[in-house]
Amino acid sequence: MTNKQLGRIGLSMAINYFTINGYTVSLPMNDTQWYDLIIEKDGIFETVQCKCTNTDNNVIDLRSTGGTIGNSYDNVLNHTQLTYLFCVDNQKKCFLIPINDLLEGNANNSITLKYEKAKNGQGFPTYKYLINI
Repeated sequence: MTNKQLGRIGLSMAINYFTINGYTVSLPMNDTQWYDLIIEKDGIFETVQCKCTNTDNNVIDLRSTGGTIGNSYDNVLNHTQLTYLFCVDNQKKCFLIPINDLLEGNANNSITLKYEKAKNGQGFPTYKYLINI
């Protein structure tokens, strides 16, 4: 599966989730901004970045990479005005993580999506943010 295909999966599942939960979903005209969606409910507008992984270890890279040699050019954590990170793992389970929680949790360049608390207490506690569609 290509990165473009994974991106489409993450974006479409986020649109589905927010629509089912009564949000108006707006899509930007291009893909050069630091968010993928704008959502609105009850007059409150929020921004969402979508990520999807197909790796066995369910690692989500918080950096954006591109170009011919895959250089990193941005990081989700650089955008404190971002509201949510919407993640989809290799089993198509979804996680909705407030950016402020990532910042307070000392996340770096990646997080690992897990369904339960790590035995050693290490890593960002993604299990808290598992959602159902």
